[in-house]
Formats: sequence, C-alpha cells, structure tokens
Amino acid sequence: MKKLFNLFYTNLFLTSRLFMALGGCVVLFLLAFFFPWLGVIPELVFYTLVILTFIDILMLYRTAKGIFAKRHAPERLSNSDDNELGIYIENWYPFNISAGIIDEIPFQFQKRDIWFKTELKPRQRKLINYALRPTKRGEYEFGQVRVFVRSPVGLITRRYNFKQAETLAVYPSFLQMRKYELMAISNNLSEIGIKKIRRLGHSLEFEQVKNYVQGDDYRTINWKATARQGTLMTNNYTDEKSQHVYCVIEKSRAMKMPFDGLSLLDYAINASLVLSNVALLKEDKAGLITVAEKIGTVVPADRRPTQINKILEVLYKEKTRYLETNMEVLYSTIRSVIKQRSLVVFFTNYESMSALQRQLPFLKRIAKFHLLLVVFFENTELKKLSEEAAVDVEGIYIKTIAEKFAYDKKLIVKELAKYNIQSILSTPKNLTVNTINRYLEIKAKQKI
Repeated sequence: MKKLFNLFYTNLFLTSRLFMALGGCVVLFLLAFFFPWLGVIPELVFYTLVILTFIDILMLYRTAKGIFAKRHAPERLSNSDDNELGIYIENWYPFNISAGIIDEIPFQFQKRDIWFKTELKPRQRKLINYALRPTKRGEYEFGQVRVFVRSPVGLITRRYNFKQAETLAVYPSFLQMRKYELMAISNNLSEIGIKKIRRLGHSLEFEQVKNYVQGDDYRTINWKATARQGTLMTNNYTDEKSQHVYCVIEKSRAMKMPFDGLSLLDYAINASLVLSNVALLKEDKAGLITVAEKIGTVVPADRRPTQINKILEVLYKEKTRYLETNMEVLYSTIRSVIKQRSLVVFFTNYESMSALQRQLPFLKRIAKFHLLLVVFFENTELKKLSEEAAVDVEGIYIKTIAEKFAYDKKLIVKELAKYNIQSILSTPKNLTVNTINRYLEIKAKQKI
C-alpha cells in the first residue's frame, strides 16, 4: 500500500482542471441526490467526467516510458559569459502532448523561473535552448530534469524525473579569450576597440631579403643584394619575438569590490587570461604571478602550446584574500624569477593616494629592471555620484566627496608617470580592451 501511495505521489498530479472537474462531479452528484426532479442530466455529466478521467489516466500510463529528456551542457562554464545549455526532449506517445519542463539549476544563479512549455507531436523531437551567466568561479551542481506531461484530455498531469545530476566547473572567461584569439589571428582586433598603433621605425628583428614589390618602403632596399641579383631587393623585418610578458594579480581585500556581479579580481583574471593568450599568439612568452600577504602561484614565462591551459587552471583556483599585499615579497620574487627585462602588468586597485604611497617604493624598484604597467580600476559608482546634480546640502556633500575620490585616481596616474611607470585607469567593463591596447602600443613602440 505504501509503494502504491509513493507511486501515485511521484507520478500523478491533479491539475487545476481536474480539481474543478471533481468539484463539479460532487456538485452534480448532490444535485441528483437531493433534487431527483432534475432528471438524469447531472448523473450523465458526472459519469462522463469519471470516464474522461479514467481515459486520461489510461492514455498517460499505458506507456511505461512515454517521454525521454536529457540536459545538454558544456564540459565547463565560462565566467561572466552567457553559456548555452539545452534540454533535449522526445515524445514516445502515439498522440500529441503538452509538456512543462523544469531544469534544477545550481542555487548560485538564484533563478526559480526555469520553466519551459512546449507541444510535441508523436515521435517528435525538440531541443530547448537557454543561457546561464555565472558570476563566480567554482563548482556548480545541477539537479534533475523534470517533465510534466498532459494528454489532449488535459485532466491529469504525469511527472517524469530524469536523473541528470552533474557538477560543472566555472572557469575564467575562456569564451572571451577565444573571441579575442580569433580577432588576433585574423588581424581584426580593431573591430572590437583595439586601436591601430603607428609604428615608430622598424623592429630590430631581421627576417629575410625579398624581391621589391610596389608599396614596399624604399628605405629598406638592400643595395648589395640588388647589385648581385640585378633586380631590386628589400630587407624584410618582423616583430621582435620571445619577449616576456608577466601578469601580476593582486588578491588582497582591495580586489573584492563587486561590479555587475563580478569582483574586481575576476575582471583582472579574465583580462590576464586574454592578454596572455594574445601575447602567445604574438609569439611572446606569457607568465603569471599572484600575490597577497604572500606569493600565491608563479608560472614562469613560456610559449609552449600547453602554457595557456596551465595559466587557465591556475586562475580557476585563485580566491581573494583579506590581508594587505606584501610588496617586499613581490619585489624579491620578481627579481628571482624574471631574469631578463620584461613587461610586468600589475593588476591592482588604489582608492586613495595613501594606498599608492605604501607601495610606491617597491614599484619604483621594479620599474628599474622591467617595463612596469600598473592597471587599476575607475570607481563607476563614484563617477555617477559626481555627475549627478545636487539638490540639497547632503547631495552637495556626497557630490564633493565623490569628486575628491575621482580626482585622487587621476593624481595616482600622474604620480606614477613621474617615475616612468605606465598606468591604465579603466572601468571594469573595458579592462580587457584597454589592457590589450596598451600591450600592442608597447610592442609597436618597441619599449620592452
């Protein structure tokens, strides 16, 4: 009896239509009992509803497995991007059905409206696509796929449970990395905001001597080769390769600040991943250092095919720490690990001049041996407050404080420039584009 009850509870659900029908049956039965002069009409309606209910149950349950459903998900999800998922459903009933589908998505998304309705003909298949945008790296647990089926009668709903429990890892934004990778390969980075930089002279990397063609720079003509060959020959130059590019990511409490659902650390991680991949495509060597109160992970610069996967795996595990960054440890690590002049891109965040002054002595030491690029964030909320019109004394006070903090950010840029330290003050949204722009500019001007 208990098993029968559990089967009924699990698979048979009374819809609102069935409740109304049962209520109507009770009313009709009472009318036929207390008012016999109404004739047999209530009894006929009552028995008709009972028969329809029985037919509906028979239609839904005479087939042991009338529906098949399965979740289609990628092997891993990309942080801060819209990831495409799908529910594949197939109707094995010999009649048309209407189905409601619930996918038990991870609690991190805080979405309770993943409900899809569809109509299926006999033997028809459908793939229902939807997108999820995670905002935190880590493991996400998916539950079951539940399908609620109704026949054309529509009085009974049968529930199917498909065990699709799985755990997917959310990695740094590899979808964004692939987008920039395709742009870099096709030399179309300017289409997404990457500026074209005018080259200052030639690179020192000589490639080959080739025949002169119209459009070549006449200043590159090799007159000795021309005399030997009897035709104009020119020297061909290429970008300098195998230069070292290190991304240094600060993980202190300053990087915990959120923007559009993501922390500043996640924006720095996504930008570092894209920059490292672009550097590898430009045949430079990419490396990584993470730091907080102590050194986290060190990935020496390399350009092997597995380097970007190694960096991706390291960035996946990084978390914010809540202590002050130990710049002395960072400086000693850079001196011991990076043996030749390199581009060091330091992702951090300064909210005031005092925060910069605590780190400035070590930044100046690093800049003596390497080309240092400090990347920090513009506070977009403060910018909105400074641009709003003040209507009362409190508004004037808030606007003044916001303008003061925004002005401090600009002073930080000027203070760094005094010591020949390049910097980028960027909104989190534009961080990746601005960082790649500066990298390409540095490569074009041969500053490394």
